[in-house]
Amino acid sequence: YLMHRLILLLPAALALAACGGGGGSSTSAGGAVVKTIQISEKEFSLAPSAVNLSKTGTYEFQATNNGTVTHAFVIEGNGIEEKTGDISPGSMMTLRVTLSKSGDYEMYCPIDGHKGLGMAGTIKVGGTAGGGTTTNPQGGTTTTSNPGY
Repeated sequence: YLMHRLILLLPAALALAACGGGGGSSTSAGGAVVKTIQISEKEFSLAPSAVNLSKTGTYEFQATNNGTVTHAFVIEGNGIEEKTGDISPGSMMTLRVTLSKSGDYEMYCPIDGHKGLGMAGTIKVGGTAGGGTTTNPQGGTTTTSNPGY
């Protein structure tokens, strides 16, 4: 069984490796993983249900089925839709995805209406570029009253 699973994963791993690199003058090796996020799936929830990532990049989501029925894992939004295959109870699959745009993404289980039963969550990417303090886009102060007008 394990050998069968490895044979299935090998072509996917090779395809991912072949897609790496290209474009940009980043110092990291093409497609280096910024962070690995653990997601627990069970009837009928994702934990955590909200993931906040400080910057765009390539992330690995390790989706573990801690439930008693088959689940799967999808990340969708900002022009991407990536998904795992079916994840048997007690099994884990890793979904490597490049979140190249700041903003909100959705994560959920696509099987048999599980999303509607609560197996859904959000991924928020970006926000403040430098981290730390937040200023308004003009860099000035915001006033709530303008007596001169």
